[in-house]
Amino acid sequence: MTGTYEKIKVTEHLDGAVWRVLLDAPKGNVLDSVMMADIHAMLDEAGGHGELRLLVFEGAGKHFSFGASVAEHVKDRAGEMLSVFHSMFLKMADLAIPTAALVRGQCLGGGMELAIFCNFLFAETSAVFCQPEIKLAVFPPPASIILPLKVGQANADLLAVTGASVPASRAYEMGLVTHLVPDGEDGWEHVSGWAAKNVASLSGASLRRAVRAARAHFNDVLRAKLPEVERLYVEDLMETHDANEGIASFLEKRKPDWKHE
Repeated sequence: MTGTYEKIKVTEHLDGAVWRVLLDAPKGNVLDSVMMADIHAMLDEAGGHGELRLLVFEGAGKHFSFGASVAEHVKDRAGEMLSVFHSMFLKMADLAIPTAALVRGQCLGGGMELAIFCNFLFAETSAVFCQPEIKLAVFPPPASIILPLKVGQANADLLAVTGASVPASRAYEMGLVTHLVPDGEDGWEHVSGWAAKNVASLSGASLRRAVRAARAHFNDVLRAKLPEVERLYVEDLMETHDANEGIASFLEKRKPDWKHE
């Protein structure tokens, strides 16, 4: 591994079979343009390591991520930000390297979208999942596609349309979380032990093909629908009063004045 990054830290484990990718901008580990550029660069490097069998995303400190930068959601920046953000998911789909997220604390917005994209989601008991975008009068494009595929339409509507928060136990019941870390057990040790048992002894080349096969439908839907909902966001939603008011009121720390238009 040769990459150096500004807002993530990457370490190798299990003889290079696992890369631990730490979102390293506490306390919120906000996915701003710098962090997204780091993740893109890391993925480009990861693609050249055939022995890599699992990428594990984790947040530094007490929280996974508070989401993407709200300041980068303003009208004149939203298009560029979403293009970079969404291409990150498409790049991971193309690479087909197995992915996992280890979540503790708040897992919000774009941070939750990164976590739920992963093949495996490990949650400590402190984890809370929420797509709060609607409270700013916007919506989460990747989650709008991923959630119905993973947890069904009813749960997707609850999370993406109302912005409801769910704890780790409820997310596990939904099928969003694949593994609950037992109380008192270190999250990374749990993930590392699982990886040693379940993926480290397998063929990296075959794992990538298995991911492509298992996600054939998932990836087809993502590639087809993500540009569509991106256009809905940039070309339609961001032309409304309320979307711009929601972002502005958050940044200005005041109550929004909805016009319902």
